[in-house]
Amino acid sequence: MSEAPQGSPLGVTVTEAGGTLRVWSENASSIELCLFDPKDPDWVTERVPLARGANNVWQASSERLTPGTRYALRVDGPKGPRHAFDPATFLLDPYAKGINLVRANEWRGVVIDESFDWGASRRPRHRLDASVVYETHVKGFSKLNDAVPEELRGSYAGLAHPASIEYLTGLGVTAVELLPVHYFVSEPRLTRLGLSNYWGYNTVGFFAPHSLYASRNAQKAGATAVLREFKGMVKLLHEAGLEVWLDVVYNHTSEAGPGGPRSSFRGIDNSSYYRQLDDGTYYDVTGCGNTVDFGRPVTRELVRDSVRYWANECQIDGFRFDLAATLGRDESGAYTRDHPLTNGLVDDEELDDVKLIAEPWDVGLGGWQTGNFPRGWSEWNDRYRDRVRQFWLRDIAEARTSGHASTGIGGFASRLAGSSNTFSTERGPLASVNFVTAHDGFTLADLVSYDGKHNLGNGESNRDGSDNNHSFNHGVEGPTTDPVILRERRKSMRNLLGTLLLSAGVPMLTAGDEVGRTQHGNNNAYCHDSELSWLSWEHDAAALQLADVARELIRLRRENPAVRPVRYAVLGERVPQSSQMDWYDADGNTMDLADWQDPSARTLQYVAASTPEFEDFNRILLVVHALETPVHVTLPVHDGVDAYELLWDSTDETPRPHSETFKPGEIVPVGPTSMLFFRCAGRP
Repeated sequence: MSEAPQGSPLGVTVTEAGGTLRVWSENASSIELCLFDPKDPDWVTERVPLARGANNVWQASSERLTPGTRYALRVDGPKGPRHAFDPATFLLDPYAKGINLVRANEWRGVVIDESFDWGASRRPRHRLDASVVYETHVKGFSKLNDAVPEELRGSYAGLAHPASIEYLTGLGVTAVELLPVHYFVSEPRLTRLGLSNYWGYNTVGFFAPHSLYASRNAQKAGATAVLREFKGMVKLLHEAGLEVWLDVVYNHTSEAGPGGPRSSFRGIDNSSYYRQLDDGTYYDVTGCGNTVDFGRPVTRELVRDSVRYWANECQIDGFRFDLAATLGRDESGAYTRDHPLTNGLVDDEELDDVKLIAEPWDVGLGGWQTGNFPRGWSEWNDRYRDRVRQFWLRDIAEARTSGHASTGIGGFASRLAGSSNTFSTERGPLASVNFVTAHDGFTLADLVSYDGKHNLGNGESNRDGSDNNHSFNHGVEGPTTDPVILRERRKSMRNLLGTLLLSAGVPMLTAGDEVGRTQHGNNNAYCHDSELSWLSWEHDAAALQLADVARELIRLRRENPAVRPVRYAVLGERVPQSSQMDWYDADGNTMDLADWQDPSARTLQYVAASTPEFEDFNRILLVVHALETPVHVTLPVHDGVDAYELLWDSTDETPRPHSETFKPGEIVPVGPTSMLFFRCAGRP
């Protein structure tokens, strides 16, 4: 089996004489191109047979294959347990850049006009160490925002509206990471329940933007207008200095298991596109019914072509790959770090400066691969998430009931300093995408308000969603008017945000966490396209205060390179863009081995000093105290430090208007379960 020959792109290529369609299939015996009437998607007005060429690429041309034309394929081939050919079925071209829904599980490709005026717009190309990622949903972000015109709310244009951009730039984030925007469909089970796949992890086509996220006028105008609105969104976000990252789902498709729809890949060459046993049973490592087989060159080329298209034609800055361990599985189904797809994306000259992020697991054997992706990749760090939650929430809860926490401060400190126990020296701290919450799981507010999930509205009797949340309700499950509990919850959110935004690595903030958005305890709200999942823009005083804290923390991160090293420090060496880290206990003494693991020694002073290459020298002190009793700390006497300037204290409901300066050796009161951030004055 071979890939499509260079210079012969798959899909439709528009020419002066109409257009040419190329489709790959190894096992087909015949393929027919069907063109449809402009008004009737069932009326075939032209049939053109495709001819098999080199490397199993089939090709046909037609003068009617022009922008706006709807088309489909009919494919015939051998019978057998691994095949699903049916020449009576209309199939979607896997490379279709426009998609038109005809009826359930039946689509037509649409030839599009790719022309677009990018003007002077350029990719921001933010350094990874300077990145702060904001994970959001195209529809959910602006759907309820009265500052956006009603006809644009919930659309690509709504996300790019001046009110949206002003909010994002004011917050200080550098990139928006969008939940899937590849054309997708809801699963039949959800439809029967009156629900929908809101998140979008059920892809129909890897080259077309989801049309329902376009404004009504663009949808009415057709696929080319939808694509232009998407590109217009990217252009405006870029002009505001914001990168656009896409969450992409290549590991499976909407065709589900063997009994699912035959709408595209299954009817074109089921045996080649999906992992199967000899008897036709699907070998599924995604939990979604099917798994794309990346042990084959054709599927690897499909992904590379799709990523290149979005990166170059649509100017996308980064990609987060859902269940990325699946992309690294070889011919035998085993994950390998040397996989030609994951390495090929890094080495692809057409993807220069594109950021690659892995969700480094799937549900198959050997599927948990955190820390084991190749150079050039960053990874969602679930170990960071779980350790930070455990430290600030479950340990505190356990200490209330048993009198002591279950863990010391050592594991937390490793995550704070860049997870060098997970990622290799070659990859460094920027291999870690740090997050406390994501779209999948509790929101930040729910993390501090619920001990257990509340997913009855999902139609699965509360069986779905994780039970391992490391959350803490602070005394009452869910809503409360108790001022003490509410105050503790707000402080816990500030501690979690402070940890996230002051840790080495790449921080990812989930949309709405900066204002304490709730999903009422639902930790798997993938099926709710409603106000449960949309961002509210009506904020009380506490929400506005939390947003001010988030802005302040993002500013502090930006202004202090010591908290965002590019490389790990090496003892005795000067490593450019690393941070030299020194650790002290509450008395200002160097931490000893016993202190790291002692559950009763949960106070830490962390000094980080940058090793400049492009920025000025910077040194900071972060004090962490994770017990529910106050403590006094003696600020360390550290070589080169003349003074400590207190810039942020998590016990404060709002950022402090003025800093306060202390001397080395001075004793400072620290409130229960809190963090203090100082900038150090002195010489390098």
